Amino acid sequence: MVKYSRVRERCLAEGVIAPAEMLEPPAATWDELALAHDRGYIEAVRDGVLPPLAQRRIGFPWSAEMVERSRRSSGASIVAARAALDEAAERGWGVAANLAGGTHHAGPDFGEGFCVFNDAAVTARVLQREGRVSRVAVVDCDVHQGNGTAAIFARDPSVFTFSIHGARNFPFRKERSSLDVELPDGADDDVFLSALELHLPDALDGFRPELAIYLAGADPWKDDRFGRLGMTKEGLAERDRFVLALLRDRGIPTAIAMAGGYARDTEDTVDIHVTTLRTAARMWADLHAASR
Repeated sequence: MVKYSRVRERCLAEGVIAPAEMLEPPAATWDELALAHDRGYIEAVRDGVLPPLAQRRIGFPWSAEMVERSRRSSGASIVAARAALDEAAERGWGVAANLAGGTHHAGPDFGEGFCVFNDAAVTARVLQREGRVSRVAVVDCDVHQGNGTAAIFARDPSVFTFSIHGARNFPFRKERSSLDVELPDGADDDVFLSALELHLPDALDGFRPELAIYLAGADPWKDDRFGRLGMTKEGLAERDRFVLALLRDRGIPTAIAMAGGYARDTEDTVDIHVTTLRTAARMWADLHAASR
């Protein structure tokens, strides 16, 4: 959990984000959460009456602080998506980030894998309800399949779910995304990036989303405890550049969420997350400089 505060501290200390650009989000409302999740599940989380098995599936015990944090995480992705859309309306492209989020294992009526509510799914539904977008793409580059996201949107053609992940990694029962790209254990930078370059551009061009939610997991790194892939930090930085450039060049407003990262030394995970944010900030600054 300490990675979240460390990412925030380093982004401010290193000038990646100016203090005025750091917003504190409101918690997602219960009605907003119900756009993506079953009300019975939401109420069980809210009231602290989740059965023991459901709590074990999530991975940590219930507490009021857990509920508040989970609501805030979804709220942060909603705020990031709105900010990206506002900037795009003014300047042609916008990008903003949730310094947490990426809770892609939470499904319609369950939490799983340290995920209580699915911030990407809630965000997509909220922005659609507001009438700001019709088509949303979730670009999931966490090492684990976004099974909860896939389950929520299984019969919804207005949301395209793209997941590139380890074939033999958690969750061991996969859902079907709009497009799943499965990688073998030990896949290195070349394997990952080649697969991404082969599949993602055509997916975006075929679907033509009006908003993208990019889950930039740090866990494909070769020394991640739960990763099982072989990517370097340099390869992950190239992944970020490639994904964000695709979205920028197509004028697709982009909300970023951090998703997973479980390095033995937390600072390695923080390095990867901060690099993602620095890449987005530089790309945004370069776009502004070119437009002057």
